[in-house]
Formats: sequence, C-alpha cells, structure tokens
Amino acid sequence: MFGPKRHCVVVVGAQWGDEGKGKIVDVLAEGADVVVRYQGGANAGHTVVKGDDEFVLHQIPSGILHPRPLCVIGNGVVLDPETLLAEIEALERRGVKVNGRLRVSYRAHLVLPYHKLLDQASERHQKLGTTGRGIGPAYEDKIGRRGIRVGELLNLDRAQALVAERVERANQLLALLGGSQRAAVGEHQDLLARLAPRLLPLAADTGRLAYDALREGRKVLLEGAQGALLDVDHGTYPFVTSSNTTAGGAAVGAGIGPTAIDAVLGVVKAYTTRVGNGPLPTEADAAQAEKLRSLGAEYGATTGRPRRCGWFDAVVVRYAVRINGITDLAVTKLDVLDTFARVPVCVGYRIDGAVVDDMPAGAHQLECLEPVYETLEGWCRSTSAARRLADLPPQARAYLDRIQDLVQVPIAYVSVGHRRDQIIT
Repeated sequence: MFGPKRHCVVVVGAQWGDEGKGKIVDVLAEGADVVVRYQGGANAGHTVVKGDDEFVLHQIPSGILHPRPLCVIGNGVVLDPETLLAEIEALERRGVKVNGRLRVSYRAHLVLPYHKLLDQASERHQKLGTTGRGIGPAYEDKIGRRGIRVGELLNLDRAQALVAERVERANQLLALLGGSQRAAVGEHQDLLARLAPRLLPLAADTGRLAYDALREGRKVLLEGAQGALLDVDHGTYPFVTSSNTTAGGAAVGAGIGPTAIDAVLGVVKAYTTRVGNGPLPTEADAAQAEKLRSLGAEYGATTGRPRRCGWFDAVVVRYAVRINGITDLAVTKLDVLDTFARVPVCVGYRIDGAVVDDMPAGAHQLECLEPVYETLEGWCRSTSAARRLADLPPQARAYLDRIQDLVQVPIAYVSVGHRRDQIIT
C-alpha cells in the first residue's frame, strides 16, 4: 500500500466492524514509521496473531507488535486510562516493548468510571447493544463541552475540581435512569491523582507528530475502529457507535488535513457479521449462521458476544466505498467459506417491489427490505496454504473477481487464515 506517492494510508472497516483490521494493520505496520489510532475507545478489539501468540489490542495501535513504528493514540479517541495502562503492562510482560514507542494526544478525552455507569444504565433503556465501556457518554461529554482531556492533568487541582462537577451531574442522570449505583467524587479525584504521573509522560501534540512525519517523507498509517456502517452519521442509525468511523474521521481524529491522505484501504470479510442489535440484511438462517460462526470463531474480541453472521453484502460495501473514498480492498477470512458448496452474494435490495443497488437512508426501510442474491459455486477445498492468487481454486478466484466487479474497487490483500503469514498480496 505504501509507495512513492502513498505516504499516508487509512485503514477502515467497510462493514459493521470486526472485519480483521488488526491483522491488516499489523501487515502494513511493518513498513510504517508512525501508526495512529484515530477514533473509538476500549470498545474496539483488534486481534493479531504473531507466531503462536495471540494479542487482543483495545486502544494501543496494532503496529506496536513491530519494533519500527511509533504508535499514537490520537485526539479523536476517547481514552480509558486504566485499561490503557493495563494493556501496556500486559504487552511488556509478554516481551513487547512499549516504553518510548507510545504517545497519547493531550486532546484525547478520558473515559472515567462514571461514564461506564451511565452507559450501562442507559443501555438498559435503549438496548442498542453497546459494550457498556462508557464510550457513548464520553463522546456526549466531549460534544457537550464537559469532557476532561488528558491535557487537563497538567493542572491536577483544576482537573479534580472539574471531575467533582462531572460526577455530581452523572449521579443526577443515574437517578433519572432509575439505577441504584452512584459514582463517588473522592474515588474519581484519587484516580486522576494516580493517573497523572503515569499518563503525562506519554502525552504529546500527536497531530504535530503525524504532520512532521509526513513533511519529512515518512510513512503514516491511520488505524480506525469499528466499521463504516457503525459511523454515527453514515451508519445504520441509531444502532451505531458514537464517533465517525469513516475515512473522513481519520483526518480529524489524527489531527492532520484531509489532503494528506493518499489511499484508503477498506477491510471486508468474505461474508458479513454484526454484533448487537440493528439491521443485518443478509443474515443467514440459524444453521448456516452457526456454521459461519463456528468456522470463523465469530465472538467479540472485547465482549465475547456471539456475532450475527450472514452473506457478503455488495450493497453495503459499495456504500462504504462511496462514503470513505476507498481505493483498495482487503478481503479477510476467505478460508471460512472453504466448505460451502454454494455461496450467496447480495447484489441489491428489493424495497416495496423495486430493486435498488444503494443503501436506503431510513431505518424503517432497512427493517423491511429483501436481499437479492446471486449464488456462486463454492470451491470445497482448503485455501489456508495459498500465498498467491494462482494458488487459489478457480471458484475462489471467481468469487473474488465478482466482489471486485460489484464494488468497483481492486482487491489488494486476501487473508486465508488468522496467522500473519496467511495472506495473499
């Protein structure tokens, strides 16, 4: 992906998240100088397999598993500091050097315990399928101009006064939501006092770091979380996350201008999954969904929840291509389809008797549409040893060719297993 005219590459999910971005970022990070996580929070779970070891990264960019790149948590992230510090310690225990290689934006907003209480209380009412990690309430505080940012810790007395106000407000909301739990001011103030000496040495103007790297001709990789169909503006609202997961959010969340971005790599599974509630037009019947789930180990890396499974939806991916400006695709988990004799692909939606080939904006339309399928011949052979396109069965190559035709974007990578080396470039 990197080249003479490609110094800044964005990796985005082009479905509902869990597309395998962690593995693709891990592959690309070997050639990157800086890897920036630009949005989301500890609700993300990027799984990377290095040799016989599996790493699940929630906030630290996947590039940390390579010795070369500087890893950055950008201003667009809502940062759970306790989880971050635990993640650093876990990586260091496993021999991954983090010290001196990780920077956190002064402008990143903190996720604090009262955010988690609010998230869990709110989920009992709305049932949107959130992770309960406090992400939504932290973004609400950010937009409401009540957030507490990493940089506030430079003046601890002021930060502790702010958190006292925020906790009192949170407790009022918790009472309205009918929950019995309350946040304690003193505990939050003590938490900030413990965090300040550990977080501030990591803090930096990370937008300037990325900007300077690009000016010097170095390679910058921007890593997103979740997927395009969970974007707060462009996703299947209201069953979405609380940030802009699309490539436009990458520039904002990393602190660079949009003209700095040279390429956008969209990551898709060879089928489709979704966690939680909300529309999934190509959801398979119970037996086929369970087969996909079992073969693909489709359980959330953060929550452990079983993912809903269905067939590849070209309408969704075409839409993701459009709203992200995707220049290349990475198709993951092709090997999960190895034992299917026939593989359906959704090419359009039937709504009120008419077939459309674009995503409807209304949630009510998504609930009552009927997917229109083409059925392709399966290959019924293992693809896990393939390292070149020529190694794939003809039917698997035909399946990938049809995906390219439907979404009008070239496929740059095909993953045929969970290991680092199980990839076709």
